[in-house]
This record gives sequence, structure tokens and C-alpha cells, in this order.
Amino acid sequence: MSLVAKTADLQQVARELLSTYGPDSESADFFDQDAVVIDCTKSKAAVAVCDLPAVISALQACRLKPVAFRGQVTDNGSAVQGLGLVLAAPEVTRSKSATESRKGPQAPVEMVKEVVREVIREVVREVPAAAPATLVIDKPVRSGQKVYARGADLVVLAMVNQGAEIVADGNIHVYAPLRGKAMAGASGNASARIFSTCLEPELISIAGVYRTSENPLAADIQGKAAQVRLSDDGQEKLLFEALTT
Repeated sequence: MSLVAKTADLQQVARELLSTYGPDSESADFFDQDAVVIDCTKSKAAVAVCDLPAVISALQACRLKPVAFRGQVTDNGSAVQGLGLVLAAPEVTRSKSATESRKGPQAPVEMVKEVVREVIREVVREVPAAAPATLVIDKPVRSGQKVYARGADLVVLAMVNQGAEIVADGNIHVYAPLRGKAMAGASGNASARIFSTCLEPELISIAGVYRTSENPLAADIQGKAAQVRLSDDGQEKLLFEALTT
């Protein structure tokens, strides 16, 4: 998982993290000690190393485990390593658009996984080689429960209740009301999609681009059969489209 900061003002990033996922937010239990790479490659200015502790503390308060840093800093790399972060290769970036990501294997994402795997091997649990490419859940996902299809698509045949969380590195299909939180493309797959026969989520996210229920869905989408995907124009915008039979 990556935190993509488009500004060098990490103090602001830290405040926004705490506001959305901090202990006092409505999504305080959204994460569960997931590994995260701090990605500042999209920042137009170099990041001040002295600002990194603020975003590290914010991530930890949001139940995330920062393990690596990617981007330019005003100091040398040893200062970053002194904060307990591994330096990820600068060329490790997510594809600029969903269209480009569909053209072939996403080598950058795999490189990020290697960094995370070496740093906290005990936290990252991989899907065995013989495991199916799709995880199927045939029971309701209740409030407080979290389901993660690591390295796979996720299919849910029952309701995802408010307060529940479903996450997949691939696509998510919910053949019932989706009322909790859904995160597809969790490892950076910008071509992942979310489908539901009744879309009314608390939070929707694809490859780190999210939207909460604070921004109501359109009338022809809310509570209807719909899909969610990222725009393929490089703007990283979530698109909500009604599904018709």
C-alpha cells in the first residue's frame, strides 16, 4: 500500500490523515497495521526530512505501519533511514493512467511489495501459489469485520454491512447491498473495479483514490446496480456508472 503525497507539505498531509482515519475520526478502525510506503515522487518540491516524523506519527495513529520512503528529500538518504524507513527506488511509480496499467504486468507494484516483504515479513501474508485467484465470501460481512483478498479478486454473495470493510488487490464484486467500506486495487492496481447490485457505501477506494459518503452519490447510482472505476485520462478520478440489464 502506498501513501501518495502530491505536496511537500507533509504537515498538511499528516493533518488530513488524522482527520480522515485518525483515532477521533469516523474511520478510526479502517486499517489494521497495514504496511505503507510514503510516496512523494509526485511532489513538485523536495521533502524536508524534518517533516517526515509528523506523517510517520500520523500513519501510526491511523493503524498503519510506515516501512519505506520514495521521493526526493532536502537532506541525504541516511537521514530518512535514520527514521526507520527503507529507501525505495525512485523509478517505482504507479502507472499514469488506468489504460497504461492494463497493457502488461505492473512491475513497479511488485517492486514495492518486495520492499515491504523484506522489512516486515511477519506482517505481510501472501496468497500461496496454489491459492485461487478469487476469494468468495458467501456470508454477510458484519460491522467490525474486515476481509482482505490479498493478490486476488473478491466476490461477496451477501450483504456488506455498515462498519464492515472489504479489501482486494484485484476487483471487488458484491452481489448484494454494499453499505460498508470497499477498497479495490489495494496494492496499486489502477485498473481494478468495484461492482455491486446495490451501491450505497460508506467509503469507496480504488488504488488509493477514495470517496466517502459525505459526498452523496447521484440518484441513478445510490442504491442501484453500479460499477466504480478510475478514469483513464490520468486525472485519478473515480467514475460511477450505472449497470443496466
